[in-house]
This record gives sequence, structure tokens and C-alpha cells, in this order.
Amino acid sequence: MIVIDALHKSFAGKPILRGIRLHIRRGRTRVILGASGSGKTVLMKHIIGLLRPDSGSIRVNDQELVGLARRPLQEIRRHFGMVFQQAALFDSMTVGENVAFPLVEHTTMTPVEIGRRVAEKLDIVGLAGCEPMFPAELSGGMRKRVGLARALVLEPTCVLYDEPTTGLDPLTTYNVDQMIRDAQRRLQVTSVVISHDVGSALRIADDIAVIHEGTIVADCPAAEIRASQHPHVRRFLDTWFGAA
Repeated sequence: MIVIDALHKSFAGKPILRGIRLHIRRGRTRVILGASGSGKTVLMKHIIGLLRPDSGSIRVNDQELVGLARRPLQEIRRHFGMVFQQAALFDSMTVGENVAFPLVEHTTMTPVEIGRRVAEKLDIVGLAGCEPMFPAELSGGMRKRVGLARALVLEPTCVLYDEPTTGLDPLTTYNVDQMIRDAQRRLQVTSVVISHDVGSALRIADDIAVIHEGTIVADCPAAEIRASQHPHVRRFLDTWFGAA
């Protein structure tokens, strides 16, 4: 679905992405694993066109994003849903209003149609009937689920997750991982997850890419990542498994 080739990006003369090459296959869960400051968030922002590279190519469904005008870029963005690190819910809105927000902003659906779509997506994430609740009444895991329902409400073909397990306890982390896998299996969406959590990555990923200092140093099916002999990958995995 997504092909990234020779992607470079610098800020104030400091290279952040250094020739990234990556394929994200349709219908699979791809985890981009890396430490803080490795470039993974910058890479994700390029995938959805929030940043423009200094050079290189990003193709989504065989259409080039780099240099695309605003309107066609917005059309491509409709293929994507985004689950933010802290869910990014509007505290003054109910759960139902939060999930409905993209439909209100970007479609001409009637209130009845919107209500049906919102109920459907909340049911998918295990929160049927929670429309009247406010974000302050929800646990961290529930907020993540509302964030996913909102990401799914425009029925994208690809969902991006920004550090979905950051700040969560182990049980909630496990539940969020299951949520990501369930959504991918039930809806056949392509999932792209950026994370530094090795355990979570191994639970959810079909494919893993490890990013280090702006380059991809490992790219393989998840089952093969522990066999990598790259020094950084070995240190990253050994540190996590030694602490786990």
C-alpha cells in the first residue's frame, strides 16, 4: 500500500531521516520500532503528508505524495485514520460527539446516519452504548478505544498509531494490543504503529522495521526480528528482554 524510497529530511541542518526505504504491505500490521529521537515520528508525519521531505519518494496506492497539491493530498489523507498517543479527545464533547467529529467535518451524512456509524464503530472497539460518557469518565484504555473508533469512523484503509501503549500499565497495554489486532483482522485495514515497546511490537506486528539515527537497520517479519545481528537491534532487544 505504501512505498517509501530514499527519503531524506533535515531540520536546521541536522539530518533526521537518512535515505529511508520501506514497504508497507496492504492488510498487514507494520511496526516501526525505535528509541526516542530515532526519527520514527517524523517518518509517520511524512506518510500522511504533514511534512515534506528534502528528497525521496512516498507512494500511497501507487500515487506519489511528494509535491502533490493540497486538494489531492487531502483526498489521499482520507485513506488514513490516526490514533494519537494520548487519544487527543475533546474533553468538552461526549464520546459520541468525539467519534462523530470527522463525519460532521468531512461528510454530508445526516444526524441519523452519523449516529448509526458512531454506534457501529464503538461496538467494534467494545464500547457499545458509551456515547453519552465524557472523556474524564474513561480509563486510559477506554480513551484509546474511543480514539480508535474515531480513527475508523471515516472507514480508512490504513490506520496509524502513534506510540499507542505509552503510559499504560501492563494489563491495559495488552488490551490495547488486542484492540489493534482485532481491528486489523475484522476490518482488514493496514496498520502502521510507531513504538519503542518491544513486547507490544512482538504481539501485534506482522512486519517490523527498526529505525536508528534516521535509517532502517532491520526490516523483516516479526518472527525473525530476534535473529537480527545488527549491533543496535541486538542492544535494543537485549536491553528490553533483560529488563522484562
